[in-house]
Amino acid sequence: MPTIVDFPTIVKDAVDVFGDLFANEPERRHFAEYLTGLMVAEKKTVSGINSAFVVTTDQSCLNRWLTEVAWDVKALNDRRLEWLQGDPKTRYSLRGVIAIDNTLVDHAGKLIADVGWFWDHANERYVIAHDYLISNYVCPSGAHYPIEWCRFKKREACQKGEFTDHTELCIDLINDAIARGIPGDFTFDSYFTSAKVLNHIESTKRAYVGDLKLNRKLVYEGREQALQQVARQIPWRAKKPVRVGNRRYWYLSKQMRIPDVNHPVRIVLFWKERDDAEASKALVSNRLLWEVIRIVLVYRHRWTGTETFHRDGKQELGLGDCQVRNGEGQTRHVYLVSAAYSLLMRSLHQNRPQDWARSMLTTIGEACRAVKGELLGQLVDWIVDKLADDHWSVPQIKAVLAQT
Repeated sequence: MPTIVDFPTIVKDAVDVFGDLFANEPERRHFAEYLTGLMVAEKKTVSGINSAFVVTTDQSCLNRWLTEVAWDVKALNDRRLEWLQGDPKTRYSLRGVIAIDNTLVDHAGKLIADVGWFWDHANERYVIAHDYLISNYVCPSGAHYPIEWCRFKKREACQKGEFTDHTELCIDLINDAIARGIPGDFTFDSYFTSAKVLNHIESTKRAYVGDLKLNRKLVYEGREQALQQVARQIPWRAKKPVRVGNRRYWYLSKQMRIPDVNHPVRIVLFWKERDDAEASKALVSNRLLWEVIRIVLVYRHRWTGTETFHRDGKQELGLGDCQVRNGEGQTRHVYLVSAAYSLLMRSLHQNRPQDWARSMLTTIGEACRAVKGELLGQLVDWIVDKLADDHWSVPQIKAVLAQT
């Protein structure tokens, strides 16, 4: 990572858009420092970001800005979503999808506010982490970005009467998207396909597509039975082919009833091969007349809208790197990651390469590397200026760079 002597173009443009949300120039500078650090710093902690700059204040100043200074993180998030509507590629659409999921953000420290021990299904072990629920928007163009976050707190960490479970947090995210007037269909995995969530979305007259566990009970041929048990009763001739990407599956689409769900639903069962008895997956939707391919396409955006962001947020933008103990600081870090992600996402797949990028950008990783390339060019220009105009010696330049 080159030493940073100036802010990249993408961050300077962001200061023009969001700068009035901060009270003074030092706050705006810290905002620019943090965004730049999230994109390019090797260590995306407060001290790691601060030490990446040639000219900066003590790291405690950046820490206080993140944890103590009074600025409105919700206003920043609202402005970000408003700004994204200025580009057709990231604008809301009736064909958009609102994907809801939760993710564990690992931490090294046990004293960070709201952390707890959670079971990590991917690595099959318990980890110290924050458990975040997130709503993401997926545009017809393929662009996607976070809408809103909720942080889950375990019951033992809450005051009496303050505990909110995952179902209520999911409903809060649904209500938030609707209150913002965001169009589109909701999608989520089996963790959120509870009767309470499905009934709530139906009451709002919005569409949903969810994943169903194959041991889920439903009513089929007049009696309640597990979904996998229903799948075993389906004759091979009733299964129809559908192509998803490069792979062909076999499916059955049928209107059924799920106990405690107060509206009819369409269930789609999938088999890998036509003569398989055991189904491999099941989806549920409240849109009874949708074709199976539309149900599949809406659900596939769950991966685009959540898993892709979780991966890029953690690998490229330091989603889990913040180590401040303060809960407000952790919240602000998450929203600043959302801001950095949105800035980079809007720079992808443009009609022509960005002036600072020199080539067409297609991934968040490519965009981060392009920002690093611009900063390296700025560093070379800075060194040349110091040698030619300010008549610095090489040892002087090395001494200054060695401090970062």
